[in-house]
Amino acid sequence: MPDNIYEALRESHERQRALCKALLDTQPEGDGRQALFRELRREESAHAAAEERFLYAPILMEDNGLLPSRHALAEHHKIDELFEELAKDAPSQRGWMQRAKTLCEKIEHHLEEEETRFFQQSGKILSDAQKVSLAKSYRKDYERLLKSPPIS
Repeated sequence: MPDNIYEALRESHERQRALCKALLDTQPEGDGRQALFRELRREESAHAAAEERFLYAPILMEDNGLLPSRHALAEHHKIDELFEELAKDAPSQRGWMQRAKTLCEKIEHHLEEEETRFFQQSGKILSDAQKVSLAKSYRKDYERLLKSPPIS
């Protein structure tokens, strides 16, 4: 089967997991922590916006997709709020790393839930042709968004 929306999304999920791990493994000294935080924020922001447009929106249009989509959107919103909180402070500030850990735990929870529940639920709604078409649209928008400032 050609590339589908779920394969495209999983690629970004793996990048987010790797960036969270790298961020949580950083030392307070130097600017590596700040750079990884910015990279994670850019990755997650581009992914979430494109995912909302090219997976959540079509699923929201179906009665049996409404509640799962709302839940996923609420989780994206909470993750955005956590990024905003962390961005206000320097990564060397006391408590920053604990809040970064909370953020990464929330991201991991969301990705896991999406892969084990939402993908299955939405997979029953979308046709194979839609899954392929949505992957193309998602990838194009995701690449565009990666080049712009994170959406806030």
